[in-house]
Amino acid sequence: MKTFHIQKPDEAIKEALIDKINNLTKPKGSLGRLEEIALQIGLIQQSLSPRLTHPQNIIFAADHGIVEEKVSPSPKEVTWQQISNFLHGGAGINFLCRQHGFTLKIVDAGVDYDLPYEKGIINMKVGRGTRNFLHKAAMTPEEMELCLEHGAQCVDTSHQEGCNIISFGEMGIGNTSSSSLWMTCFTGIPLDQCVGAGSGLNHQGINHKYEVLKRSLEQYPGEHSAEEILCRFGGYEMVMAVGAMLKAAELGMVILIDGFIMTNCILAASRLYPEVMSYAIFGHQGDESGHKLLLDYLGARPLLNLGLRLGEGSGSVCAYPIVDSAVKMLNEMDSFAHASITKYF
Repeated sequence: MKTFHIQKPDEAIKEALIDKINNLTKPKGSLGRLEEIALQIGLIQQSLSPRLTHPQNIIFAADHGIVEEKVSPSPKEVTWQQISNFLHGGAGINFLCRQHGFTLKIVDAGVDYDLPYEKGIINMKVGRGTRNFLHKAAMTPEEMELCLEHGAQCVDTSHQEGCNIISFGEMGIGNTSSSSLWMTCFTGIPLDQCVGAGSGLNHQGINHKYEVLKRSLEQYPGEHSAEEILCRFGGYEMVMAVGAMLKAAELGMVILIDGFIMTNCILAASRLYPEVMSYAIFGHQGDESGHKLLLDYLGARPLLNLGLRLGEGSGSVCAYPIVDSAVKMLNEMDSFAHASITKYF
């Protein structure tokens, strides 16, 4: 299996960072979460004056075999249709990326459609959608390995372009089903608390989705190792996101975590390399059932709670200005000593 070399940031600089933050012209702790984020990014970059450069949002897209079981109200073709919308600039993530200065990249991880790669889509197709995990593993170990490698390659390219803060999104009808199963397998939280409406199921639809996922879990004969869980229930786009997150951590990049699906991806990544969590900033608490439980399990405190459930990286890109403010605080506020102000509390 592909290996990554991820280390927790060296904390030798931590005392100096805290001292700088505490001696900015404000009462100690008065900028709250901004101070915490500034400390985290200073540790990641090993700098008292960190910088955010060339932010990017990568959307991994793929289809899922489990949609054959009617677990989503949306048909499979919505995956490629929405990719077309991304290309034309008309999706939610498009205006957010324009607003906040993000480069948007679209990666075909496994869409069951012949996409127009000449229009800028990155072709890393592993297959034309995963298998139906109600009956067999969604992907083979070889496909999982390829997904991890492709995700890492995407991030390596972004890093070479000067990106040091990165967000990931997804497009794939049926991927909340995969995410719900990852969540219950990795956390032990009962499946019924992990299953939600996805792209808009009603109560009856949620019950049907739960029954399908319950049967899928009951028929899973594996040893429940992290690698087997990824293969059995994952989506190509989700495993690529896992590889991307691990590579970003290896390169010392700040990782902005989006909603329910991407939170499950960082959870899966942490089961392979726990150190990845040091590089993650959680953008928001989404409206998908189970997301709050998952965030609580991880001990994560999201920056926003706007009732979002779009995916695509929308919540993490929305949260970017707060992260940017934390870095600007560290770099642009004066110190008590330099400003000749008596320190106050």
